Parts: sequence; structure tokens; C-alpha cells
Amino acid sequence: MLLSMTGFGKSKVALSGKNYTVEIKSLNSKSLDLNFKAAAELRDKEIEIRKLISDTVVRGKVDLFLQEEKSSTNATTLNFTLIENYYDQIKQFTIEKNIPIGDLLSTILRFQDISKPELNELNEQDYLQLKSGIETALANLIKFRKDEGAQLEIDLLERVNVIQQLKTEIAPYETRRIEKLREKFDTDLAKFIQQENIDKNRLEQEIIFYLEKMDITEEKVRLETHCNYFKEMVNDDSTEKGKKLGFIAQEIGREINTIGSKANDVDIQKCVIKMKDELEKIKEQLMNIL
Repeated sequence: MLLSMTGFGKSKVALSGKNYTVEIKSLNSKSLDLNFKAAAELRDKEIEIRKLISDTVVRGKVDLFLQEEKSSTNATTLNFTLIENYYDQIKQFTIEKNIPIGDLLSTILRFQDISKPELNELNEQDYLQLKSGIETALANLIKFRKDEGAQLEIDLLERVNVIQQLKTEIAPYETRRIEKLREKFDTDLAKFIQQENIDKNRLEQEIIFYLEKMDITEEKVRLETHCNYFKEMVNDDSTEKGKKLGFIAQEIGREINTIGSKANDVDIQKCVIKMKDELEKIKEQLMNIL
């Protein structure tokens, strides 16, 4: 089973009479990059919340939003303690600087933060409720990752199968290539060298040596092995396997490149180009696999 690093989870939780929305979004990343955005009254539990998420999400660029739900029917709540604090400080400042105090209250009422209520620390019961809400959002996120991972798995296996099929299509071109090379040797020799000056045994040895250098049997065997190992790893029970699949994909690419460099045949090169195209799409998909 594959897990995508892209996902979204959401839940709602009530804390001390207030309703909060929990949203977790994740994208692909080489490591865990957690961005914590929460209402100020919830930030004292940030360390515990970060650990809870990192233990579950493991890897990815993760945004966590913990925000209080605002109702349009609710009147604005003023923070009178903050208003009084502002008033005392500004009044003291005007006295010290001998500045006319003016309409001080109307000025303070324009401050944005006075409409925010006083912060209350979360009690243990609230934190347990919050933790439960985050766990629900995480469960929804993991479900999203599994669903998308299942689609990625289908796509990856199909593309590996295409590479293996293209490998088998090389065989007839490979046989024809050897025949064409032998004919070219004979033609060139007849054109440039007199037959009585040719050492037949030595010539045969050189031709065999040259053909061995161009032989791609080992590369095809290794390519088949790597493709089978890739499919085996996709079906492995381990959770984190995106990086390992990436390493296997590199080995697949190495064998495809070697086949291409040895090919010396237009039709084989066409198969190689198609295999490279499939492999590039595989690598793109692997960037999103956990």
C-alpha cells in the first residue's frame, strides 16, 4: 500500500463554550515541515500538538489551522482589561509629556486587538477535547492519503509494466541489428581491403568482440530485475517507501540509458525513448509518495 503526501483533514471541537475548526493540509516535502497556525489561546499546547502530528504524518509540508468559529449573530466581545490598560498607560504618558488628553476613549476603541477576548489557558479537559479533534482531523488526512496513494499505485504499476513490455519489443530489433552489422562489416571489408589480405580467424574474433561490447542482454536482465523489485516494494507492508522506490527508479534509469548508448539502432532507440518517458512520469509521481 502506498501513501500520498498530499492530504486534507478537518474536524470541529468545542472548548469552554467556544467552537473551533481543526484543519490539516499536507503536500510533498523531503522532510516534515509543520506550519502551526492557531488561535492564541491554544498556543500553550503547541509542543504537544506538534509531537502528535509528527508521530502520525511522518513526512510532508503540513499546515495546521486551529481557529475559533465566528458567528455573524454574536456581538463583538471587548477586552475591557486591555482597554483599561491602554487608557492608564496613555493617560500617564500625556501627563508626563504635558500633552492634551483629548477624546482618549474613542481613540482606544479603534485599536484592533481590543475586540479580542481575554485569553484563558486550556484546562486538562479542554486539551483532551482538542487532542481528540486533532486526531479526528488526522484520521481524515490519512484516509485522504491512502485514497490518493491507491490511485498512484495503479499508475506506477501500469508504467512499470509498459517499460517491461517495451523491453520485450526490443528483441526482434536486436537480432536484426546484429545481422545488419555483420553485413556492414562484409561490405566495408570488400570495399576497402583485398580478400587475400584478410586473416579470417582474426576478423571473426574482432567481430565477436565488437558484438559482445554492443550486447544488451545483461542490461535487459537487470532492467527486468529492477522492475520486478519495484513492483514488489510497491506491494510491501512498510509505510515509508517513497525514497526506496526512488532509488530503484534510478537503477531502472541506469539500465535504460546503457541500453540506449549501446543500441546503435533507430528502432531500439525509439523503445528507449518511450521507456525514458514512462520513467520520468514515475519519478514525478514518486515525489509525492511517503
